[in-house]
Amino acid sequence: MAFEDFKTKESVVLVYTGEGKGKTSASVGLMARALGRGWKVAYVQFVKTWETGESQFIAKLLESKVFEDKLVYFRGGKGFYNAGDLSAKDVSENEHKEAARTTYEFALKCIKDPSFDLIICDEINNSVHDGLLPKASLKKLLTSRGAGTSICVTGRNFPEDLLPLMDIATNMTKIKHHFDDKFLANKGIDY
Repeated sequence: MAFEDFKTKESVVLVYTGEGKGKTSASVGLMARALGRGWKVAYVQFVKTWETGESQFIAKLLESKVFEDKLVYFRGGKGFYNAGDLSAKDVSENEHKEAARTTYEFALKCIKDPSFDLIICDEINNSVHDGLLPKASLKKLLTSRGAGTSICVTGRNFPEDLLPLMDIATNMTKIKHHFDDKFLANKGIDY
């Protein structure tokens, strides 16, 4: 097949999933690429409430006003749900579900706004897998976008039966991680 036989899609649907590290990092890189092209981007985080490198980076971008009117950032999670010792134990299941619903409604509002070129829903897959959001909500989000709006979803355990809705699906595979040897995450590397 010759290069001239290829076409360009107006928008795409992406997923970064799997047990390996790098899903959020890949989505932040995607955000940077889109902003660099002058796109309007919404970056919506579903799980993370703690201070992370990406939250600090995005906050500094917003403060700088370099991408004024081009970047919207929303953090709506309540932390890890049902994750053993790492769980947000002082948060009830209902509080987790309400936070997921509120974050989902924000993402859905962005999806329906034709001024956005890219919507990134970081860790939404975890919210669906953990039962905080129904799988039907994820499907609705993926299928509600306008022709010119791309969407990226991240997190472990993306539902395999939704793969036909994706244009690009990347599975981050863990080969080795020091967490398995009981080492905590490192600032600047893991969060």
